[in-house]
Amino acid sequence: MPLRTVSGSIAPLAAAATLALVLAACNSSTALITSRTQGYEISDSAQAQIRTGQSQQLVTLVLGSPQSTNTFGDQTAWYYVETKVRQTSFGMTMVDSRTVLAVYFDKNKKVVDKAVYGLQDGKTIAIESRRTASFGEDRTFIDQILQSF
Repeated sequence: MPLRTVSGSIAPLAAAATLALVLAACNSSTALITSRTQGYEISDSAQAQIRTGQSQQLVTLVLGSPQSTNTFGDQTAWYYVETKVRQTSFGMTMVDSRTVLAVYFDKNKKVVDKAVYGLQDGKTIAIESRRTASFGEDRTFIDQILQSF
């Protein structure tokens, strides 16, 4: 069987296609990490609009519904959390920054104060995975039914 050679006009085209493929592979390495924002995007202009004495309705118009709320006696706090993360295509997530905007209200539902907390203000809490022992013995559903007869 005779060997075929690439003719002169196709060789530059094949070389160009190979070069384009190699350059595309090199360029896609930057797409392995994506940056995104989880939660709210808290802008500086929105933070500047929140002032002492404003109502909860106005805060809702400016910032939207809070991600979390908390009540301390007759005072209330609303929390807006913005987390900027980088995620690899392999599923690893790295937190770049976290901003928590806390808006505090009095009993008349007017803004008393606001505070901005960053990632450095938080504390890591170790979650305890042990279970508390219970009295008696652990039985399955079937064991409980059979014991009742």
